[in-house]
Amino acid sequence: MTYYSGFLLAVPTANKQKYIDMANAAWPMFKRYGALRMVEAWGVDVPRGKVNDFYMSTQAKDDETVVFSWIEWPDKATSDAAQEKMTSDPEMQAPPEMPFDGMRMMWGGFEPIVDVKA
Repeated sequence: MTYYSGFLLAVPTANKQKYIDMANAAWPMFKRYGALRMVEAWGVDVPRGKVNDFYMSTQAKDDETVVFSWIEWPDKATSDAAQEKMTSDPEMQAPPEMPFDGMRMMWGGFEPIVDVKA
């Protein structure tokens, strides 16, 4: 069953191109480990809430944009194996500097319960 690694983070708006470059550079490694697709979505119409919202959950500052992204895997086993391999991959031993505060990034794994295609 398809499995998704999902990510929510805040990126300094001035670092948009650096973030795009980082994501594009990461894709070949994820693909090599079995990922089917990677999507990086830059917040464009993200409303602010009164109780909670994407800005509060990422502690986004006024000069930051919320990013929602996911990696599609064939199944959880492939994702788990990729995570294991990445811990010993020389490419990951000295990753490039992240253009955002990784301490405020949230992530998790998800299995689809509805998957409708037009």
